[in-house]
Amino acid sequence: MTRAAIISGVTGQDGSYLAEFLLTKGYDVHGLVRYASERKRERIDHIQGLKIIRGDVTDSPRLATIVRDLALCDYERIEVYNLAAQSHVKVSFEQPEYTANVDAIGPLRWLDAIRLNGDSRFRLYQAGTSEMFGKVCETPQRETTPFYPRSPYGCAKVFGFWITKNYRESYGMYACNGILFNHESERRGEEFVTRKITKAIGKKEFPILLGNLDARRDWGHAQDYIVGMWQMLQLDTPDDYILSTGETHSVREFVEVAFETIGVKIEWRGDVGVNFLTGETLVKVDPALYRPAEIDVLIGDSTKARQMLGWLPTVSFRQLVERMVTHDLRD
Repeated sequence: MTRAAIISGVTGQDGSYLAEFLLTKGYDVHGLVRYASERKRERIDHIQGLKIIRGDVTDSPRLATIVRDLALCDYERIEVYNLAAQSHVKVSFEQPEYTANVDAIGPLRWLDAIRLNGDSRFRLYQAGTSEMFGKVCETPQRETTPFYPRSPYGCAKVFGFWITKNYRESYGMYACNGILFNHESERRGEEFVTRKITKAIGKKEFPILLGNLDARRDWGHAQDYIVGMWQMLQLDTPDDYILSTGETHSVREFVEVAFETIGVKIEWRGDVGVNFLTGETLVKVDPALYRPAEIDVLIGDSTKARQMLGWLPTVSFRQLVERMVTHDLRD
């Protein structure tokens, strides 16, 4: 019998990679697309076999209808991947209520639709984030590390994590949280700092204005991380897992490797990055791009996922940066 998957947030970076991956596994893959995202389908327009369903995680009756319709089909299993989110940290300070509606109540709507349907074939993956750790209580961060979010985005995702865990324990539902550390790719949105850097290099638009150059993150490639999402739903018992590389690099390092890819060495003069040979200013700090509450360093311990799922990242930090720059040079 065929398995089905529905992906909310399918038009995003992770959703598009996940749809491609699940189709290679023989799934019937359904992608939930908001009417507002109809013009933002460049990441999925090439995917043959993806079935589009219109809907929104802010619409409880619509999610209930989708769950009911899938339950009526003769599928062996139905996997729900809730990747829908307002995921930009800075925007979450500007639109905290909207962020909470999508990122916190969104997963609750999925969970309740599945619970009320009562079909045990459903399994749910909830996309968590390292931003839930925020102000770091221990390094590296593990599944047992306390959360201390530093943004409305992180706060909303903490609610999504706990409500998923609560429904699993209260109703015996198969529901997993994936706490994914920063994962980037050639499909990353241009509003995110990594793609902002590589896109500017591709277009030769300098200087690049950035915020905190010394913020350190655990960066991997999204194609590795979507495999871990799928693996979480394949075990007999649902649980929560961190996916991370176990390495941390600063935004400053990302800039250096990105420019090295085009043969340019950056010389830092404080927070200004110049071309070592020509003196041209390539990078400047804009204080307006700092977050109201900063997170200095995030680094994850994915030992549990490596042992229980057999998951391993395959793309190194340097390979990730080089792939993104090379793509944007061609684009």
